[in-house]
Amino acid sequence: MKVKHAWAFLKFRKSGLVQHLLHELKYNNHPEVGVRIGMLFGKELLEYGFKNEFDLIVPVPLHISRQRKRGYNQSAKFAEGLSNSLEIPWDESISIRKRRTDTQTRKSRLDRWENVKDVFDVEIEEKVFNKRILLVDDVITTGATLEACGHHLLKSKCSELSIACIAEAQ
Repeated sequence: MKVKHAWAFLKFRKSGLVQHLLHELKYNNHPEVGVRIGMLFGKELLEYGFKNEFDLIVPVPLHISRQRKRGYNQSAKFAEGLSNSLEIPWDESISIRKRRTDTQTRKSRLDRWENVKDVFDVEIEEKVFNKRILLVDDVITTGATLEACGHHLLKSKCSELSIACIAEAQ
């Protein structure tokens, strides 16, 4: 998969502050954490000259059952904050998760890839055709989820694909 830019804003360490922030975002009903982190990272991207680098921000989707339980998609909240700072649209309806998967936590790289292989699809290909897409997620560990989701965006003929995550796990 060809990616133009790839970033992780923060470093994830077990029992660290970033883990605490992500747990608040994902499990303790604090979507504002994702929005705020997205705004901060977006401001940093602006400072480094990335104002007109993307046409659309696409969050990695949650399965509808998990989103219903949580009440929101944490990656979409990150996308919302990035959108506010970068002044470009975000759309969580573009990429869909066709089936529910087990959590990626505590899986090997191969198991992670198998878990998300053929899970994603693009709902309306015209929305990504010839667009410079910034695909966003909360945490990158092996890259399997972003690779699987990004593959479908490239297959739908986006002109460029970049990725950004709140944090990189070590």
